[in-house]
Amino acid sequence: MEREEQKHGLESPLIVVPKVIEPPRNGIHKFKREEIVGEVKKQVSLAGPIVSVNLLLYCLQVISVMFVGHLGELALSGASMATSFASVTGFSLLIGLGSTLDTFCGQSYGAKQYHMLGIHMQRAMLVLLLASIPLACIWANAGQILVFLGQDHEISAEAGSYARFMIPTIFAYALLQCQVRFLQAQNNVVPMVLSTGFTTLLHVLVCWVLVFKSGLGNKGAALANAISYWINALLLVIYIQISPSCKKTWTGFSREALQDVTKFLRLAIPSATMICLEIWSFEMMVLLAGLLPNPKLETSVLSISLNTCSMVYMIPLGLSGSTSIRVSNELGGGRPQAARLAVCVAICLVATEGILAAIVMICGHKFWGYCYSKEEEVVKYVGDMLILLAGSHFLDGIQSVLSGNARGCGWQKIGAFVNLGAYYLIGIPVGVSLAFVYHIGGKGLWVGIIVALFLQALFLLIITLCTNWEKQAKMASDRVYGSMIPVEASV
Repeated sequence: MEREEQKHGLESPLIVVPKVIEPPRNGIHKFKREEIVGEVKKQVSLAGPIVSVNLLLYCLQVISVMFVGHLGELALSGASMATSFASVTGFSLLIGLGSTLDTFCGQSYGAKQYHMLGIHMQRAMLVLLLASIPLACIWANAGQILVFLGQDHEISAEAGSYARFMIPTIFAYALLQCQVRFLQAQNNVVPMVLSTGFTTLLHVLVCWVLVFKSGLGNKGAALANAISYWINALLLVIYIQISPSCKKTWTGFSREALQDVTKFLRLAIPSATMICLEIWSFEMMVLLAGLLPNPKLETSVLSISLNTCSMVYMIPLGLSGSTSIRVSNELGGGRPQAARLAVCVAICLVATEGILAAIVMICGHKFWGYCYSKEEEVVKYVGDMLILLAGSHFLDGIQSVLSGNARGCGWQKIGAFVNLGAYYLIGIPVGVSLAFVYHIGGKGLWVGIIVALFLQALFLLIITLCTNWEKQAKMASDRVYGSMIPVEASV
């Protein structure tokens, strides 16, 4: 059996092409009930663990900032600013570059060209680690950059110190992004939950020792981040090396990973642009809030809103990941109608979640603010913002699933143009006009985000509805077999 599979791996670049399902004569494929139920089960079983992993990784940063908060207001302000700076200048770029593997690994796995997953992961590791070097230089000078941008000198100095101790984190984060995408593409998500859960629990102890017992203070929290991310990455390295489930997909280091780097970059650069444009727009809202009248109130409420939005977004983010996996797997396997079904099911699931979450937000909008502050002015303002958040969350969920579909199909360049237009040509200008010209304040800024999310979801939905799925399966086949190498090239 293994000999036959090896032979297939050698010959497939020349003679094997995945079978593409022909559309029915009337052009419409009607899905059976068991097909729909089966797809729902697949997506929920994928999305659940992915949500857990994303939430646990998010908690690493939150736990560190919580420990620093006990050191005083200045230390907390510095750590918060450094965390935001790291997200904008480092983590967002690595997430974008790493998401390229959603296309390459997912489609290769669907086409049963398992050995190519390891090659794609090694290539991604090379690109992300090289990209981390200039990012590390930026973090090393974070204090000066923040002062140049007009931030408070004292807080900037604290943030710069915190960012310097976070520099080892960026290299571990680069490796982790590649490992997570590699395992996700194989529908192998449970090990990530276990490794991330163990790391998060250990992180509490590491933070306590380094912050309170070592004398490092807030620098200890930054160093704890680095230690925890490296532990997580090393645990997954060990798993990939020894697990039987990765035997076919990880065949050892190969020189072939150094080839076709330009092909990888042609998809990675638009992918990074697509992700960064979206993440940066939300961070920009907090910065713009600082320019409004009563900046302390506006910045605090926008920060609370962004924090709430990020936590609730973990569920749509998980569904976005499961969508990209399912779509890329099915297109790579030559099953275009199954890929279309995956998108339809994902939209229904995320719309249902969005409606339920919106109802909860609206019902609890008068009380949520008390979790962050006892001041009535802040609580009332947060309550008003939560109504807007309910709408933005629903739209954010729809666009996240459609963005996941874009990654699964390899439409990152289209996604980058959509995000550029939706956020920077329309959404943010609308928000700025409402906030500063019509004096609506932070609510106006968030309305701009809602407009951007609506347009982003609308454009991606139109593109998805106009998709020729048989053509996408053919393009996936060309992508998979155009980058294939013989199994024996791995060493």
